[in-house]
Amino acid sequence: MLTRGPAKRVMIFLNEDTRHHMTPLHDAVMTYLMHKGVAGATATRGYSGFGGHHTLHTPKIEVLAEHLPIRIEFVETAEKVEEVLPTLYEMVTDGMIEVQDTTVVKLARTAGVREPVLPHQRHEGPAKLLRVFLGEADQWHGEPLYDAIVKQLRMMEIAGATVYRGILGYGAKGHQHKRSFWHPMRDLPVMISVIDTAPKIAEAAEAIEAMLEDGLIVTSEVEMVRLVRSGPATEAADVPGTVR
Repeated sequence: MLTRGPAKRVMIFLNEDTRHHMTPLHDAVMTYLMHKGVAGATATRGYSGFGGHHTLHTPKIEVLAEHLPIRIEFVETAEKVEEVLPTLYEMVTDGMIEVQDTTVVKLARTAGVREPVLPHQRHEGPAKLLRVFLGEADQWHGEPLYDAIVKQLRMMEIAGATVYRGILGYGAKGHQHKRSFWHPMRDLPVMISVIDTAPKIAEAAEAIEAMLEDGLIVTSEVEMVRLVRSGPATEAADVPGTVR
C-alpha cells in the first residue's frame, strides 16, 4: 500500500489512436492499473507533440488530430511498480515508459471514503516537551513565523502543536511587548508548545532553529498521557498529548 516516503513515479507516453486488442491502448492501460490495485493513475491528452517518427501531431490538422499524445502517470511503491511493469512493457508497443524515484510528502484520501473506526486507545510514557518563544511579528518568507512553524511540524507528522499568544512579556533584549490602547499592534509574545517522542522533538527543534532568527527554544522531559478516541484513522495524529 502506498504510504508517505520513498516511491516510484511512472509515466507512459503513447498516441491516442494506438490500440491494444481492438481497444484504445490508454483505456487498456488504465483498466489494467485499476485491476492490479494501483493507488491511482491519471491519463492526460496533450495539445500537440511529436515522437521518434518526427511527425508533429496537432489538432490544427484534422488528419493528425487523432494521433495526439496521451500521458498516463501514477505513483506507487517500488514493489508494486516492479509487479506491473513487465505487463506494461508488453502492452506499450509504440510509445515510451519512464520510471523515476520520487517521495510522497502527503497522502490524503478523498472525502466520502469511509475510514475504519478505531477503538479507544490510551498511550502513556516518557516524552519530550518543546517550547518555542518568538514574536508575533516575526516573519518567514512573507508569512507569520508561528504559522510557518506549525505547517512545518505538520509536514514532519509531529503528534500535536499549540500556539499561545501572550498579553505581556519581554525577552533577552529587555524590550517590553504588550498590547494597549495606544499601541494596539505591538510585537506580542508567542509561544509554541509541542509534545512528542524524544527523536521527533530533536528533529523538530533542528528544523525550527533553522527558521528562528530571534527567539528561544526550550526542551524538557515530561510524562505523556495520549488519548485517542474512536474515529477516522486520519484524525488520530491530530490529538496532542496531555502533560501530567
